Amino acid sequence: MHSIFWPGRVLSRAIRNGLSSFSNAAELNVSTKKHPYLVSVVCGFPKDIANGRSHKGQFGDDAWFSTNFNNADVIGVADGVGGWRAYGIDPGEFSSYLMRTCERLVRMGHFKMSEPGDLLAKSYYELLEHKKPILGSSTACVMILDRNESIMRAANIGDSGFMVVRGGRVVHRSHEQQHYFNTPYQLSLPPPGHDRNVLSDRPESAETAEFKVECGDVILVATDGVFDNVPEPVLVAEMRRAGEGAAGDGVKLQGVANSIAWMARNLSFDGCYMSPFAKSARQNGIDAIGGKPDDITVLLAIVAL
Repeated sequence: MHSIFWPGRVLSRAIRNGLSSFSNAAELNVSTKKHPYLVSVVCGFPKDIANGRSHKGQFGDDAWFSTNFNNADVIGVADGVGGWRAYGIDPGEFSSYLMRTCERLVRMGHFKMSEPGDLLAKSYYELLEHKKPILGSSTACVMILDRNESIMRAANIGDSGFMVVRGGRVVHRSHEQQHYFNTPYQLSLPPPGHDRNVLSDRPESAETAEFKVECGDVILVATDGVFDNVPEPVLVAEMRRAGEGAAGDGVKLQGVANSIAWMARNLSFDGCYMSPFAKSARQNGIDAIGGKPDDITVLLAIVAL
């Protein structure tokens, strides 16, 4: 698998670097053409562009990773719960540690291709044992492609998630897990004495999925800043564009990821827009309109041979 990183603030430089890296990776993958593999790209924005993080692996309080080991390609996103900032806790540390640990465990081969939920659990329990407590909460979604079996397996907890488009239609999609409106399932480590006041779900509560993939399948893994602001039909239309032509076209894939991320960013600050989030709020008796300002992370992948 090869991924191209596209931070929202350095677009022209990132695409030059990304294109160069992509061509090299394409040459390396020639010998494995009989097995499917993922070509992945990333684009995102912190909610506060002026002061938020925007570097490899993180956009604001969102975090992501993309890596591989032997015959497995693994991707994931996490969304730190911003409410911790009011208690002097950096919400991005929890999500970033969770994803960095997942990436390290994969690169070391300390994971099971058949159990993405186990990878997420190992990362979380390692976080709990850290000498210096890493406080906070996060949602997360991790996906593992078994190249030999052409099988994708996913584990999702909370309202980050994934969507798979094949032939212009959705064939697989995660379902958000909510305790109640705008309160997703989340992995947590609260400060001492706050255990009873903080929602904390076990990684074993993650929704899991397993399905066959085909060459040309387009896979979106994203945080709720995308799903809360961009309607599903619009996402599908964008993902359909990524699937047109030769599978593995990293340039086209990057353009679509950029488009989705920019769209989510712009709509999130549109106060007159009836966003998916506003529609959900109204279904829960809350008179709302407009987008939901949030960090945006778009990890877009295509299955290639």
